[in-house]
Amino acid sequence: MSLRDGGQVTAPVPSGAGFAPPPSRSNVQLTNPVPALAVAVPAARPPAARPSRGPGGRPGTTRGTGTMSRTRRGLLNGARTAFAERGLRRTTMQHVAAAAGVAKATLYNHFRTKDDVAGALLAFELDRLAALAAELPLTVAVPALAEEVGSHPVLRRLAEAEPETLTRMLSTDPRRWNDVVVALGTALGITRPAAEVLSRWLLGLVLQPGEAAERARQAAQVTAMLTA
Repeated sequence: MSLRDGGQVTAPVPSGAGFAPPPSRSNVQLTNPVPALAVAVPAARPPAARPSRGPGGRPGTTRGTGTMSRTRRGLLNGARTAFAERGLRRTTMQHVAAAAGVAKATLYNHFRTKDDVAGALLAFELDRLAALAAELPLTVAVPALAEEVGSHPVLRRLAEAEPETLTRMLSTDPRRWNDVVVALGTALGITRPAAEVLSRWLLGLVLQPGEAAERARQAAQVTAMLTA
């Protein structure tokens, strides 16, 4: 039975969680940082929304790039670099500021603590993940998301040097998990059960990414299931 047409699956769904796609993909947002999925922080993009143009994509969808300032974006890029080099425990606010090329006072104007920086980086990357998915056809989006998750430098650093930190970050309550599933399902235009299955598979790649070839093979199988 087609998951995209509303078929049922056996993957567990948090009790009470519903799925109601927002009216427009341009409004896809994650307001609560959830450490389930992560991707690379993007470079600055033009502010205007544009239609999706991927082969077999979903025509007519648009996406705005948000209102994040250039300074804040630069700080998050610096945080990504610092966390990837040192992990979370060994990174200080000074390290983040240095990686971003700003004075520490500038960093403190935007974030009070290192935990605030980490949370903001995670939320931003989750938003980018949803935006990436919305711009690609499903057959391209699924392997692209798998690579973003499986090769993410911060996640790989934590898995190697701070596995307990990564495990703690991945712990989330049903409400926040629901935010991730809804955002991903809306971006891809798939049902709640399908988005649940896809989200749990991507979460597994955070802990056990495997090799790129294996991720591609799994992505093909997941895509075939979602489009059956």
